[in-house]
Amino acid sequence: MTEEHTEKMMEQLYKTLYPQLLRWCRQMTGDQRTAEELVQEAFLRGLCHADILAGLSESQQRAWLYRTVKNLYVDCVRRRKWELTVDSFPETQADSDISEEMFMVEWGELLTHLPKLERQVFVLRYLHGYTSGQIGRRLHMPAGTVRAKLHEARKHLRQAIGSQ
Repeated sequence: MTEEHTEKMMEQLYKTLYPQLLRWCRQMTGDQRTAEELVQEAFLRGLCHADILAGLSESQQRAWLYRTVKNLYVDCVRRRKWELTVDSFPETQADSDISEEMFMVEWGELLTHLPKLERQVFVLRYLHGYTSGQIGRRLHMPAGTVRAKLHEARKHLRQAIGSQ
């Protein structure tokens, strides 16, 4: 597929489906800004997978984009579930800087207990938020292997924490 054909296809999809996807996503999320971000991300992924979209019928392309938006929203909700909630904030910026610095030092020390590959996978997953599939593509390994490495990393970290 030529770049020009890809651009035309994505432009047509964007013109046709963006308003519908945005409206649907806004109802799902209850937030205009989040809806815009999710729909934009779905179209960006559509660009990355234009070869797949080109082989689909118009209704299948529509379904692909709707499913992608829904999956992105589910991922967003899951990520929020794991975010840290803070009961009280530090009194001063200096206190905040010190506690963040201590947190990073502690994590840095803990991560030294991990083998290199486990440390790499753990950092990409839990500090940068990549999925196991994304990490697998980045490190050229199956997603299942990434999940196994994460399991091992968590086990090693539990052992390291227990020994301190």
